[in-house]
Amino acid sequence: MNAEDTGYARLEDQIAWFDDRSSTHQAVYRRLKIIAIAAAALVPLVSSLEGYAVYAGLLGVVVVVIEGWQHVNQHHENWIRYRATCEHLRHEKYLFLAAAGPYRTGDEASRRRLLADRVEAVLAREGVDWERSRLSVEEPSGLRQADVDAASSQGR
Repeated sequence: MNAEDTGYARLEDQIAWFDDRSSTHQAVYRRLKIIAIAAAALVPLVSSLEGYAVYAGLLGVVVVVIEGWQHVNQHHENWIRYRATCEHLRHEKYLFLAAAGPYRTGDEASRRRLLADRVEAVLAREGVDWERSRLSVEEPSGLRQADVDAASSQGR
């Protein structure tokens, strides 16, 4: 592969990666949601049966664990975000191949450089968004560890 093909090869690679990850997160999200809904729907039925209260409690635990798992792994958010990034990259690919939009003018080398710049900008933005979503999971209440440490040292 020569330097001219590197940007386009990266584009193809990233489209495949985001498409695969989006599909995976969608499948996991939907499966977990169906299980959680079914378990939640069964709680009233099972709790009405004499001697089955413990099973109703277990179904409730299943729902809580699944929802917690969903929150930590961000399957829904990753599915949507990865799909949007994949489609954005495909849009760039089709504009480039059709020599349309920002790729309308210039020689082949400048068009390829522009493609590489635009693809890397999309990927950089995705990286920032991923980091932001990761931090929101780690600090869901907006309370930072430094705040917790400061509050606990004042209470001593």
